[in-house]
Amino acid sequence: MTSIGGAASSGMVDWNLAVATATRLMRPGPDVSRDEARAVVAELRRHAQSAEEHVRGFTGLGTPETHDTPLLVVDRPGWVRANVAGFRELLKPLLDKMQERRGTSPGNVMMGAVGGKVTGVELGLLLSFLASRVLGQYETFAPATRDLPAGAGGGGRLLLVAPNIVHVERELDVEPHDFRLWVTLHEETHRTQFTAVPWLRDHLEGEIQAFLAETDVDPMTVLERVREAAQSLVGGRPEGEEGEEGRSLVEIVQTPAQREILGRLTAVMSLLEGHADYVMDGVGPEVVPSVAEIREKFQQRRAKGASRLDLALRKLLGLDAKLRQYRDGERFVRAVVDEVGMEGFNRVWTSPNTLPTKAEIGKPADWITRVHRKPEA
Repeated sequence: MTSIGGAASSGMVDWNLAVATATRLMRPGPDVSRDEARAVVAELRRHAQSAEEHVRGFTGLGTPETHDTPLLVVDRPGWVRANVAGFRELLKPLLDKMQERRGTSPGNVMMGAVGGKVTGVELGLLLSFLASRVLGQYETFAPATRDLPAGAGGGGRLLLVAPNIVHVERELDVEPHDFRLWVTLHEETHRTQFTAVPWLRDHLEGEIQAFLAETDVDPMTVLERVREAAQSLVGGRPEGEEGEEGRSLVEIVQTPAQREILGRLTAVMSLLEGHADYVMDGVGPEVVPSVAEIREKFQQRRAKGASRLDLALRKLLGLDAKLRQYRDGERFVRAVVDEVGMEGFNRVWTSPNTLPTKAEIGKPADWITRVHRKPEA
């Protein structure tokens, strides 16, 4: 197994153990022959290339030269390795802070080593759950590793999870070639957002690091949240028991500054997800013959979840919030484009100051007034 960069087993989380645990526990992928698997990978690569052209043409964003990030068609273990590398990079400042707070006495070091392994196992359990559900992902904060290349400057790669795409297209009983192109349109939109808007990645990273820098919690409080999520997977809470299970992993917010940052992050993520959905639907009718059927079936699948346990996990992991982001963001984009056109909408990418606020996501007219208002004579 490839080590996830440097001293991956030290500190608050045993990252290598997380990868090993997730790989061991994840569900097997769909039954496909080796030749079928090769054909799927080749087709996804072709679709990604054509989707890039469709997205650029529809949005007016980017040029071929701006796409300097690699496309990786991966299996479930590959998705886990990529995400663990990204988590480790993004969370390093917070985990270092927690490590310092714990101290360096022999007893604390020993407890930290044990806790790191426990947390590694529990993080692996969560990743094994998610690894069978993600169809594709643009990894914004993606350090290059020996097996996983990334874009110039240490960020950006597009992942398409081939076994999950095949599984869902079979589950929905939709035309496979259409579904594969439909999925790549969404993910390529995310790649276009970040490659065509150079400041966006640094802005997001700055907001996230500012949020983490404000965090002042006992290390065990953060680790306990991971533990709760893992326990939900292996048994859940008794029927009717309430309390902390309704809280998301991202809801460890103590300060007014953190609440402001989280509001801005929510607005940006709603914009990005809604824009991807809008583009996917806008391009779809021209290039995906069965797009209406795919969209209807996929929306039903996205909304209902699989079980009570699945619904509880989605809430704890913040996935319900992500579903709201798709809906709210898509409504914002559609309303703005209807009013001022795609060129007028694209003013959203001018600078951090032209991004919508959380309130403006729900009231697109307010954003239009603020960004498109005419200067007073």
